[in-house]
Amino acid sequence: MKPDYKNWIPKGMLFSLVAGTALSFALLLIFGVFGIGVSGKLRIALGVVFGIAFVICAKYTEWCVHAYRSFSYDGERKLSKQIIDGTAEHITLPEGGVGLDIGCGSGALTIACAKRNPQGKMIGIDRWGKEYASFSLALCKKNAAAEGVKNISFQRGNAVKLDFPDESFDAVTSNYVYHNITGEDKQALLLETLRVLKKGGTFSIHDLMSERRYGDMQAFVQKLREMGYERVELIDTTTGKFMAPKEAKRLMLHGSTLLVGRK
Repeated sequence: MKPDYKNWIPKGMLFSLVAGTALSFALLLIFGVFGIGVSGKLRIALGVVFGIAFVICAKYTEWCVHAYRSFSYDGERKLSKQIIDGTAEHITLPEGGVGLDIGCGSGALTIACAKRNPQGKMIGIDRWGKEYASFSLALCKKNAAAEGVKNISFQRGNAVKLDFPDESFDAVTSNYVYHNITGEDKQALLLETLRVLKKGGTFSIHDLMSERRYGDMQAFVQKLREMGYERVELIDTTTGKFMAPKEAKRLMLHGSTLLVGRK
């Protein structure tokens, strides 16, 4: 059995865009080019409207197809796998230790961390909302079974308020999650994540940490150091670690950054 980590670009969205592009092109031909059933100013107006709609749909479809191929685990680029493996490499569990992956989606990062740390166990949590309908608790379990990983479990949870006591885990990790949580202070989300990390535990959090989303992250790093955190580092992953600057810009992943360290 082969794992299915899905794609960060849902197939449903791709199909909808292709259908929208085809429909707008057909309407452009019917009303704008051939003028079937319309004439004069109405024909011109409809031609302009459907022409603009076709161009927008076509451009966005082209971008989505490119992004889908880049992220696909079955494609040549395998960017998602590179990001997952690169984030997991900063997670180290002690003998019998337990790590937490927040917003585990299809289980990819949770499983990668568990495979790297057979001496411990990983727990993946997610709310599995409608916005990512292709991800589910059942899918995570299937992927873990397909990978032959047993030191792992999954459960529902909320990144905004984690249902765990302080210092519950030996490691915490997350990938491209917090920027999707609207209306919440991103640095507060990071502190909530670090709240459940034990003293001496490692963390590796990857997200779109632009100043617009996260505020002054250099000041946040300094704050963590003053709180006693060690080896805290911000790693720009768009300068070669995961992707080049041009690729990051095209995929709208500029600001991608790893926050790593030890409590």
